[in-house]
Amino acid sequence: MNRNINHIKRIMIKVGSSSLCNLHGQIDKEKVLYLVLQISKLVKDGYSIVLVSSGSIAAGMGMMELDKKPSTIPEKQALAAIGQAQLMQIYEETFQLFHIKCAQVLLNHDDFSDRKRMMNLSNTMNALMNYGVIPIVNENDALAVDEIKVGDNDTLAALLVPVVNSDLLVLVSDIDGLYTKNPREFEDAVLLKYVETVNDDIIAMAGGSSSQLGTGGMMTKINAAKIVNDYGKDMVIINGEKENSLLHIFDEYEEGTWFNGSHGKSLKAKAHWMTYRSTSKGKIVVDQGASKALSNYRKSLLASGIIDVEGHFIMGQVVDVVDVNKYVIARGITNYSSDEIKLIMGHNSQDIEDILHYKDYDEVIHANNMVILGGKKNG
Repeated sequence: MNRNINHIKRIMIKVGSSSLCNLHGQIDKEKVLYLVLQISKLVKDGYSIVLVSSGSIAAGMGMMELDKKPSTIPEKQALAAIGQAQLMQIYEETFQLFHIKCAQVLLNHDDFSDRKRMMNLSNTMNALMNYGVIPIVNENDALAVDEIKVGDNDTLAALLVPVVNSDLLVLVSDIDGLYTKNPREFEDAVLLKYVETVNDDIIAMAGGSSSQLGTGGMMTKINAAKIVNDYGKDMVIINGEKENSLLHIFDEYEEGTWFNGSHGKSLKAKAHWMTYRSTSKGKIVVDQGASKALSNYRKSLLASGIIDVEGHFIMGQVVDVVDVNKYVIARGITNYSSDEIKLIMGHNSQDIEDILHYKDYDEVIHANNMVILGGKKNG
């Protein structure tokens, strides 16, 4: 099946450390130049570009003349702070050769989780692009801890797609795309040029990380494809080492593996945000009857079906709804705080006002503010 590229106007390009660095882990300016040259041609062709770039820790390693990445978080964060400035300086100098301006944007998962901050991010990114400036995005590794880390730039780029409404995500890596098996181990491995749907068979083909420098293996790329496709957008994995691979996405070469988004679930913006970009602040445990009502009939969650609350959260925050076996069946925006839910759980909606001395909502989570996940074990 051929790729549908006619609708593509805005492109998110994610480039990994292995595509920017030499074998010693230092930023290779020639590789950066070659990447920027291809981006400049896309800009001339009328495409709007956002660049998600790894490489800050690698650049810091080069600056400090280190042979291998340190193991402790403070050392990695220090290298990220040293390297990010160096990385942006190289990008600025290189883009200037093609009369293109760029800007640095550093993010954490909290920037996606908080709706207000996410809207500010969206407005800023769109303003930069309206100025004709290419935003260069990276996770804020100098401050990132486990609670706020996105984890890898494949996921970061995928989460950004709805924020800037990109039509296509391009993952520039050191592999040609998705193979039926690991090509380093099996000679009969076949490169897939087109993936209609990310299903269990596709997930099974994803192996471990192949890169010494990067953090994202094939599994993170498949997860990124699912996030992007579920928003109704396309994704492609290409090999940055191959000549003009970025430009060959759009011609008869059809470079890399294309993940089709036009037949995805195309989750609406709020549902997509709750599913992928929000961070759950706690858990609401429901009984079997409520679990069935949510999963099968897309009902709102009422206090009568709640049997326990875990964590501390306030009204308006996103929480997981789990069954008695701790399987996450839904995620939604709560109308009541954790302390309030503990008081009203197991009671009928008409009793809420007598218990809390106020009642703004009959539902603890309204069906319109909930996305059904139906499945994975939590805790």
